[in-house]
Amino acid sequence: MHYTPETVRIFVVEDDPLYIKLERYIAELNPDHVVHTFDTGRACLENLHENPKIVLLDYSLPDMTGKEILEEIKKYDPEIQVIVVSSQESINTAVSLLKHGANDYITKDNETKDRLLHAINNAKKVSSLKHEITVLKEELNQKYEFGNSIIGESPAIQKVFKMMQKAVKTNITVSITGETGTGKEVVAKAIHYNSEKKSKPFVAVNIAAIPENLIESELFGHEKGAFTGAVARRKGKFEEANGGTLFLDEIGEMDINLQAKLLRVLQERELTRVGGNELVKFDLRVIVATHRNLAEEVKSGNFREDLYYRLLGIPIELPPLRERGQDVILIAKHLLNTFAKENKLGAVKLSQGAKNKLLAYAFPGNVRELKSVVELAAVMCDENEIQADDITFNSLQKEDQFLFEEMSLRDYTFKIIRHFLDKYDNNVLLVAKKLDIGKSSIYRYLKEMEE
Repeated sequence: MHYTPETVRIFVVEDDPLYIKLERYIAELNPDHVVHTFDTGRACLENLHENPKIVLLDYSLPDMTGKEILEEIKKYDPEIQVIVVSSQESINTAVSLLKHGANDYITKDNETKDRLLHAINNAKKVSSLKHEITVLKEELNQKYEFGNSIIGESPAIQKVFKMMQKAVKTNITVSITGETGTGKEVVAKAIHYNSEKKSKPFVAVNIAAIPENLIESELFGHEKGAFTGAVARRKGKFEEANGGTLFLDEIGEMDINLQAKLLRVLQERELTRVGGNELVKFDLRVIVATHRNLAEEVKSGNFREDLYYRLLGIPIELPPLRERGQDVILIAKHLLNTFAKENKLGAVKLSQGAKNKLLAYAFPGNVRELKSVVELAAVMCDENEIQADDITFNSLQKEDQFLFEEMSLRDYTFKIIRHFLDKYDNNVLLVAKKLDIGKSSIYRYLKEMEE
């Protein structure tokens, strides 16, 4: 028999002929339900390879108890929704079965029909939600595969990939450094979702974004009445991330007094909530990130040396965009494709002039700035092709970016010529006069730039 994707297979496990007919009738009120009936628990278990979504299970069967069958079903597939139908009205029995994974417990009486129909509909909703969660988790894992989340082929980013591969194999602390906008949180998520902890929580905390007097409560939680406004017990980020990964962004901004408590918590793997005495144990991986040079912060007395070595773990330094060469174009294309798809713009291309202009800029805001630049250009361009004039840089950094890069004289010459060509609308004669060089030299350089 062929089943459509909407088909819901339901097992009825019942030895009373009257209830077999009743439950089959109720289940088949929906034409998308396919019902199989069994009069023993063993027969049901032998056919679980048919992958039922829902099992209507009689508690009292001739060969096995409902609890025994329930346990075997859940061992086979925890996602199967089990509704126990019983002539017993014992609260203790119902509670025990629900604890062991039953979705509902219905007694056989005059209201069985309505209650069973309602229970089946609820079980379908639960099954559907669990399926959606599974799909979303799979999509999330795919999104943060190294090749999907971090775009680039440059030697600089390849070094980062190698360090990330080492990080995912262990639970050692990871410290990520890099300028603002280089993608530190993206790297942290990629490590988490490619590790054994990928099914557990990833909890991110930006230390710089939390008022100093609230950081301790935010990280470690608090008890009711611990301070004004603490109207109930609240778990902190460490407890929320238990079993998974805690990402502490901008760790260099943490007050030095709180650093001592963080060090103790990391060493002991246990914490005390603010205003409480109970010790709470946890097991998680810590990833920290900062745009600061922590070694220099230690020397200046702003960061504890013992905490520095505790957090160092596997150090990953993210290169700034200006050191990643052609990665700028690869990333720009990826960002454009994503933006165009989200906004139904159709395919948006970069002209050669636009590429040259992007490559000639230092991007003090790194990937975050590049994203802003190309998205604006996608909106401003005509005929879905971005020209050099469509690209606008609005860097807040006033100092000259020109010498940020360590380049050869040849590369600097390329950049100078490109800058003047953009400035004077590709007027080669005018640029040749401005730079006091021959037109042939400019054409030669342009040819080499495009090779």
